[in-house]
Amino acid sequence: MRSSRLLIAATLALGLVSTSLAAAADKLIITLKTGDVVIELADDVAPLHAARLRELSAAGEYDNVAFHRVIEGFMAQTGDVEFGDMEDGFAPHRAGTGGSSKPDLKAEFSDLSFDRGVVGMARAQNPNSANSQFFIMLAPGTFLNGDYTVVGKVVDGMEHVDKIKLGDANNNGAVSDPDRMIKVRSGG
Repeated sequence: MRSSRLLIAATLALGLVSTSLAAAADKLIITLKTGDVVIELADDVAPLHAARLRELSAAGEYDNVAFHRVIEGFMAQTGDVEFGDMEDGFAPHRAGTGGSSKPDLKAEFSDLSFDRGVVGMARAQNPNSANSQFFIMLAPGTFLNGDYTVVGKVVDGMEHVDKIKLGDANNNGAVSDPDRMIKVRSGG
């Protein structure tokens, strides 16, 4: 009888560990110069986009990538892995035009609202053109609702997002000598 209880307890404990590991994989941790930002990914509404962020972070593609467009009272955009980490320095005239070596993703629009801290996928005119770039809302932007894919939400470290260097308001938020994502990894 006692061994049965131990077996049941061990089985339950393994199940909890497995659940905890799955939950940890649902988060991205972005290390900024001021601290870590934890993003809970929205696998339930944007599984393809969440998987892409995980894939690129696991490959180290987001490490040292710039926040190339930051607009006060709106959002901070990053994720241009094609142009965001250049050996000879940052080229702001090209940042924001690239993606990754992966194909673009089909839109996964939802009814989630673009509130402060929400993470959305950047795209071109074509709704099915999101690839690697994403943005973090600095303030509500409900005019984006239904037109952009919500891929997650900041659950810890928003104070670090607020400290990201702002861009030039007269140049659509382009940032000279931008802050960067030092390291991006999955975890919890």
